[in-house]
Amino acid sequence: MALAVVYSRALAAMDAPPVTVEAHLGGGLPNFTIVGLPEAEVKEARDRVRAALQTARFEFPARRITVNLAPADLPKDSGRFDLPIALGILAASGQIPAAPLNDCEFVGELALTGALRPIRGALPMALSARDSGRSLVLPSANAAEAALARGTRILGVESLLQLCAHLTGREVIEPFLQETSIASATLPDLADVKGQMHARRALEVAAAGAHSLLMVGPPGTGKSMLAARLPGIVPPMSEAEALESAAMQSLGGNGFRMAQWGVRPFRAPHHTASAIALVGGGSQPRPGEISLAMHGVLFLDELPEFDRRVLEALREPLDSGQITVSRAARQADFPARFQLVGAMNPCPCGYLGEGRCRCTPDQISRYRARISGPLLDRIDIQIEVPAIAPEELHKRGGGESSQDIRMRVEAARARMLARRGKPNAMLEAREVEEDCALDAHGSRTLQRAIVHLNLSARSYHRLLKVSRSIADLAGARDIDGDHVAEALGYRRKLE
Repeated sequence: MALAVVYSRALAAMDAPPVTVEAHLGGGLPNFTIVGLPEAEVKEARDRVRAALQTARFEFPARRITVNLAPADLPKDSGRFDLPIALGILAASGQIPAAPLNDCEFVGELALTGALRPIRGALPMALSARDSGRSLVLPSANAAEAALARGTRILGVESLLQLCAHLTGREVIEPFLQETSIASATLPDLADVKGQMHARRALEVAAAGAHSLLMVGPPGTGKSMLAARLPGIVPPMSEAEALESAAMQSLGGNGFRMAQWGVRPFRAPHHTASAIALVGGGSQPRPGEISLAMHGVLFLDELPEFDRRVLEALREPLDSGQITVSRAARQADFPARFQLVGAMNPCPCGYLGEGRCRCTPDQISRYRARISGPLLDRIDIQIEVPAIAPEELHKRGGGESSQDIRMRVEAARARMLARRGKPNAMLEAREVEEDCALDAHGSRTLQRAIVHLNLSARSYHRLLKVSRSIADLAGARDIDGDHVAEALGYRRKLE
């Protein structure tokens, strides 16, 4: 009998728990069994591994092969275990030495030719492998992504044959080294938007304090254009934010591309998206759009057309910045620190107040009721985006460029980070009381607003946060009446 042990990694939400792959060759009729709670993709490794070994001119043992993926109670999915299973069989049959396997962790899907195909979740696995002290061996296509985890020794491999040559000392695979820096991406310019000075200012305030935003207006007024230009005026991500965002992208179905490094995500799911697609889930929980938009923008166009249950699922993550996906057998926590931007028409036909609306008051009421009061209460800035005047359309050029606005936004964000280390939208109740001090005029203005607008406690605190962001844009230490009045102008239209 022969036994070999190979180390690998599984994926469980943002974690990559270690998996020990034990390959045992015993007597009896030839058979190949994989145990340890494998999903269908892992069970199919039997055929991929057999074909890959034979194509690479290795001997596939005609013995009773048992592969155990430990721990047994951790579900194993995807084809990332192909490579460690193949190496375990080769080491157990004496075709490669077993000693070099102890210093590395192996992940990778095998093609029938023996080539290695890219996998999902390379960056979270690299971050976990860093603490183990072992090198991480994975497909070359994932090496650049995994190398973002500074301090992890990464070996990118093209094929099973190349890796075996390295393990036997016939060839040396050098660790993958890459200097990465957050580069500025070419994003749509806010100067392309004509008119809409009120909406542009609201966008600037939202960018400074990372506030959620809802735009209401008839079709063709530039709501989608404004939303698409928000990432261009938001301050650049820090390396920690970029790493967290990249890790979430790596867990998604499309994986992470190096061109996305340091670029704030802009996710715009269609209004037919399900609740699972938006918040995450599945039998093996995966992140949804709110997590894939980590440290970026989640744009929901035609907001009332989303299923009501889908929209209600946003309420908790908007407050907490994370989502817990619970299933009968598993529970997964995903971060969900995103900036929500919504757009909607004022009525079903979209032309309320323009003289050509044919909607009845009852139709308008039902249309707006698709967005619940508690969800609206969690949106910091709510503005109307009116139709553009004809003379504005004929003007050459728009207003300020994104670069000019971004300079003011970065200065305001720097004040927030120096004060609390986070944007104003993330302030806790105690921090709001301490940081959002009002002068006498501002206090009187706010007291009148509470009475006349019937503001909830949540709306009150969110109004203070927006006022604080406006004051930071102006470089003011305290919030005065003008700052409060401007913040009220971003809510009074829809309250």
